Amino acid sequence: MTSSTSEKPLVELTKGVNGLEKVVLREVRGSSAEVYLYGGQVTSWKNDHREELLFVSSKAIFKPPKAIRGGIPICFPQFANRGSLESHGFARNRFWSIDKDPPPFPAATSSRAFVDLILKPSEEDLKIWPHSEVRVEGLETLDYLENKERFTEQGDAITFESEVDKIYLSTPTKIAILDHEKKRTFVIRKDGLPDAVVWNPWDKKAKSMTDFGDEEYKHMLCVEAAAVEKSVTLKPGEEWRGRQELSAVPSSYCSGQLDPKKVLLGS
Repeated sequence: MTSSTSEKPLVELTKGVNGLEKVVLREVRGSSAEVYLYGGQVTSWKNDHREELLFVSSKAIFKPPKAIRGGIPICFPQFANRGSLESHGFARNRFWSIDKDPPPFPAATSSRAFVDLILKPSEEDLKIWPHSEVRVEGLETLDYLENKERFTEQGDAITFESEVDKIYLSTPTKIAILDHEKKRTFVIRKDGLPDAVVWNPWDKKAKSMTDFGDEEYKHMLCVEAAAVEKSVTLKPGEEWRGRQELSAVPSSYCSGQLDPKKVLLGS
């Protein structure tokens, strides 16, 4: 019989395939699990009889940036190609870290081992997605034109992680762009201009423009009132007036003073 002093620990940080770090979890009755820090991916789950319950391909490539084929991957913030990022998002091919001072679990853990996966942005992430603090909300039910085709906005909010070039139709008379980082809101008040253009060239388009700096897309966002879908035509003697007013106010003031039914505001 093995003495208690020689028993393997319930939680162990060790090396896996190709030297990638993994956390091994063991339960006193014999079940176990393995979680690779690369991708935060569970690659093994064995029951009390030490039978493997998860599939991992024998040809799985344990080498970044290739995702591990099999187990339990983390598909975030999108599934497959249903978004602007790489397939299944970025979480499954990033290196996760261990919190040296984790929050306590609500239940006693004397005979069990746990891994709590918490996704937090790193400094590198903030450089890659520089517009994560800028949002345009409230356009989720409106139609828009993109590449001469008509669509309906489905997202909960407009965020900027790739090129955006859309013409939103029949928009409210007041539109707000929230800059959470600087805690301010730009408010557009318009009249006679039913549509709105939302544009950011992102990295590839910016580099192809001779009159636009390669990195300037990180510091701008185009939201402007327009009359696009229906042309403005005038008969002799008729006149047309279009007006756009732009103001910047603290976000707290804006959310408290403007009509939430007409202004695109976030929390």
